[in-house]
Amino acid sequence: MSPRPILEVHNLSVNFKTNDGIVDAVKNASFELFERETLAIVGESGSGKSVSTNAVMQLLPKNAIVDSKSQIIFEGEPLLTKSEQAMQTIRGDRIGMIFQEPMTSLNPFMRVGIQVAEAIMCHRPVSRKQAKQKVLELFNLVHLPNPQQGYSKYPHEFSGGQLQRIMIAMALINEPDILIADEPTTALDVTVQAEVLNLIKEIQAKMGMAILFITHDLGVVKHLADRVIVMCKGEVVEQGQCHHVFANPEHDYTKMLIDSVPKGNKDPIELGAPLLLKAEDVSVKFLIKSHFIPSKNQYFEAVKGISLELKQGETLGIVGESGSGKSTLGRALIGLLPSKGYITFKGQNMETLLSKEKFALKKDIQMVFQDPYGSLSPRMTVGDIITEGLTVHQPQLNHSERMQRARRALEEVRLDPHSINRYPHEFSGGQRQRIAIARALILEPSFILLDEPTSALDRSVQLTVIDLLKDIQKKHNIGFLFISHDLSVVKALSDRVLVMQKGTVMEQGTAEEIFHSPKHDYTKKLIEASFDLDPKETEAA
Repeated sequence: MSPRPILEVHNLSVNFKTNDGIVDAVKNASFELFERETLAIVGESGSGKSVSTNAVMQLLPKNAIVDSKSQIIFEGEPLLTKSEQAMQTIRGDRIGMIFQEPMTSLNPFMRVGIQVAEAIMCHRPVSRKQAKQKVLELFNLVHLPNPQQGYSKYPHEFSGGQLQRIMIAMALINEPDILIADEPTTALDVTVQAEVLNLIKEIQAKMGMAILFITHDLGVVKHLADRVIVMCKGEVVEQGQCHHVFANPEHDYTKMLIDSVPKGNKDPIELGAPLLLKAEDVSVKFLIKSHFIPSKNQYFEAVKGISLELKQGETLGIVGESGSGKSTLGRALIGLLPSKGYITFKGQNMETLLSKEKFALKKDIQMVFQDPYGSLSPRMTVGDIITEGLTVHQPQLNHSERMQRARRALEEVRLDPHSINRYPHEFSGGQRQRIAIARALILEPSFILLDEPTSALDRSVQLTVIDLLKDIQKKHNIGFLFISHDLSVVKALSDRVLVMQKGTVMEQGTAEEIFHSPKHDYTKKLIEASFDLDPKETEAA
């Protein structure tokens, strides 16, 4: 007798009413989830993954329209016809859910232990004392450090990985039949991601629940799932056993996703390339407690005496977990944070430069930020955004000349130059990141600091941005300082790699040395935790 599915989705179609008309989000999607099984739904942004699972939980926004022929059946019960009150008895009890961003999923004004305890007190006749005991048991189960102390802390007092463990505890407190995990590891470091995924597998083995796992990361799917469903533009284009889909993908979209992991190495720089940037013994401290007496102030040292060099046309990758000091070091090197140490750019000591000289140097040093949504003003057109630096550094240019340069910059990043009068919200995430790159390029800099520029992008979009950066660097001979926790991207882009932990350099060397013959245990741990690195390429490690 074949096993009966615990969840059945038949012909699910979801549309959204918008100002621009009806948008099809999910089109006739059908799938089944069996007991104790892990089913992964994969696809890029806009593929309909989260909309499908939100439909299961009846958490769709008010402008959503679910087709009348759609059916969602949970343990023999149709869900789409249930009232909100009936769904409240299922959500968090029989079906648990872990959301993508733990910081926005938890109430910042409530202690985390009380928030998790609420989840069981809403569904079970338990006292506050019993609920607390259950929470502490789960905090132990998800390996949260110091559960007793953690119970009384607020969300901001935990790291991203610890918050995600708390969210897992909340989702599991009622021992659900199904756990829906919506991109639960996207915002986490590779080592924390590996720990959280292994934890989910461990808890599944203990509790025997089924898992519906939503992600755009195929490395995660390979590690965790039994079966996989591939979605593209709202449709299920392929599904099957995980090992079979990876070994024999049938649909072109599935093949494209599998091939979207950054591969290969960067071409070496020219012999005798001049030194662009040099840093010696750079340190950054933050004041964490003021006593009004300078000698008694307490400081946190985020960067501890780091030295590095970067040549013209070279890419230095800086890797490490959150809190390792990567971004702080990058900002200190370009003068966005006060620091101690010796920094020279093109042989000039940055500390001794006059204000006028520093200002002139700014156009030669540019930055591309992590978030393509937050780094572009929503009230400015693309043309105005790109040419803002020109108005400051080349005021002799008139409006027509600036716009001409903006069109050339857009062409260089492979965007339509006629989109110059559009606004950022009219572009996808990958296109916005190209606009940010165009803004940096228009001043013809010698150096660009790239701070996690691909982390918010889908894999296939990441590939296009990586190829674009390689082409731009080759053409203009720009030095890149590339900060990331994504090792596969760093490996594809970097000449040399610097590995950071807790403000210090653990190891540095060529990309070949770091990824094929890592010497430090921390570097080995990072490489082992990365599901995206091709094991054949790092087998020497």
